[in-house]
This record gives sequence, C-alpha cells and structure tokens, in this order.
Amino acid sequence: MGVEPDTSGPCAWHPCIHEGRSATYHGRGTDGTRISHGFLPGIGGTEDMAEVKESGILIQDVETKNIMTKSTLPVGGYSVNPYVGCTHGCKYCYASFMKRFTGHTEPWGTFLDVKHWPAIKNPQKYKGQRVVIGSVTDGYLPQEAQFQNTRKLLEQLRGSEAEILICTKSDLVIRDIDLLKEMGKVTVSWSINTLDEDFKNDMDNAVSIKRRLDAMKQIYDAGIRTVCFIAPVFPGITDFEAIFHRVKNQCDLVWLENLNLRGGFKKDILDYIRKKHPDLVPLYWEVFFVEIRVLRYFLTVVRGRKYHKSLRSFTYHAADTFTSACTDGGRYWCKAI
Repeated sequence: MGVEPDTSGPCAWHPCIHEGRSATYHGRGTDGTRISHGFLPGIGGTEDMAEVKESGILIQDVETKNIMTKSTLPVGGYSVNPYVGCTHGCKYCYASFMKRFTGHTEPWGTFLDVKHWPAIKNPQKYKGQRVVIGSVTDGYLPQEAQFQNTRKLLEQLRGSEAEILICTKSDLVIRDIDLLKEMGKVTVSWSINTLDEDFKNDMDNAVSIKRRLDAMKQIYDAGIRTVCFIAPVFPGITDFEAIFHRVKNQCDLVWLENLNLRGGFKKDILDYIRKKHPDLVPLYWEVFFVEIRVLRYFLTVVRGRKYHKSLRSFTYHAADTFTSACTDGGRYWCKAI
C-alpha cells in the first residue's frame, strides 16, 4: 500500500514511519486523487487558484483518499502526514527523498502541499495501534497555525484509543494540550541535537532550541509523555551529556540517532564541516569513510562518557548503530534499537 522507502537505511528503525504515496500532485498520478482548484483555507483566492506563494513558500491545496497510511515496518501501526513537504528546510533531512514522489521541482523546504481528506468515520479502527504523526513532515509547521490540519486529525482520532506519537521541532504543539490529554496514550518527541542556537540556525529554519525545550516542559508538566530525540548526532558537535542534563527533569525518554550522510545533502554537510569546523574533518573522515564507521563512534563516545556516574544509572548494549536512553522512573538507561 503506497510506496515504502528503503528500510535498510539509517532511519529505518525509527518509529517515525515513512509515508507512502497516497496523494496526487500537479495532476500527476492515477489513483484518483487530485489537486483541489479553489480556495486555500485562510488564504482565499479565486476559483481557478490551485497554489499561492507565501513568504517564499509555494503552498498548494491537494486532496487525498485516505490520511492514514498503513506501515509494514517493524514498529507497525500507521503513518500520518497532514502535509507534503516540510518548511523547516533542515540541511540534513533524510525525508527530502520524498520529493521525487510529489512531482515538485522546487527545492525541498520551499513547498508545502496542504492535504484534505475524507473524515475518519471509524476512529475505533485504530484502537491499540501506533499512529505516528509527522514521519516525513512536521505536523506543527508554522503553517499549521493557519491550516490546522493536525488539530483536525487529532479531533477525528478522539476516542480511538490509538497510541499517538507526535514528532516535531515546534512549540505549536502546546496549542493542542487539551486534545492530547483526552487522547489517552500520547507521546510527543522533539528533535534536539544541540543547545547551540547558532549551530541550530545553520541547520534548520525551525523554532529555537529554547522554544522547543520550553514546550517540552509544558507538555511534560501536563502529564503527557515526552521524548528528547537527539538526532542527528553530529560527531564532535552534539554534546550528549549537556543535552541529557538539560532535559532530564522534563522528559521521559531520550532517543539518539546517527547522522545519515547517504542522501543528496552529503556534500553540503561535509562542506559545512570543512568551513565551520575544519578541526573535525579528520574525525568525519574516520566516522563516515574509514573502518571506524558510525557504530564505533557511538561505542567510543557514548560509552566513553560514562554517563552512569553523572546520571544516576546508565547502561549500554551495543548491537546496532542506533541507541536510545530513557529516564523512565527517574533512571537513565541506554540500549540499542
């Protein structure tokens, strides 16, 4: 059902399940979905208007047969992306591969398709299922304040008893605390791979790290399970220990994921390292091109830091390149995924 990406890549393990193709863009496709020529909610227009430009972002109205995409990946459940494209424009974004399925020629990060779907009539169908919101986009992009697709989705899933996982880099999620508290089993995850706002600004257009951390605290204080997703880990730049200490009193789980340089952005990232962090060039050569590779970097850096001495309890099991650490019960632990 739909198009599943390569599940052998570095992000294949992550519960943010990739979404398959379920909508048609620019009139391309044969599954019956279509661009809706008409008014874009909150923007207006003429009967013939199918797209607008707003702050340099191409915004387009599209219809899809079904907002819920069944996943065949190990974590199971459903992947839900209320938008196509992501205006955060992260320089390291693995999801940029999705552009080839959309018909867009614009650079990733400069277009956004606003989905419209038939209402979910039987939310109980998803009882006990994991529903991941934001696997190849962010459900709380700045444009969500205007279009409110993610809030509409949550309203339609109210009473479903699904296990909701929201992946974001935004603080707009606090707008929906009322709904999230009604949903039952909900987890909200923020991507935070640095506490350095300058580095963050070099890498993405999302809200500041401070705003993400403030939102995490509000969600946590509301009794909703929170995750700090330290991803992607930039060798020599991402400070695990500093981030752990900063979030330890306001999150339940910490995930870590390595930097994936298999995408088309590899050259841009390496050029950035050469320009801004020339002293790290040998390390990046070792991690990504020589025998050390990413796993050995995790073994050396994560285990070598001996977090258990400063974070009460910490264990590490090496089985893969991806690690997670959690604070369940106030104790940190780390294991391979």
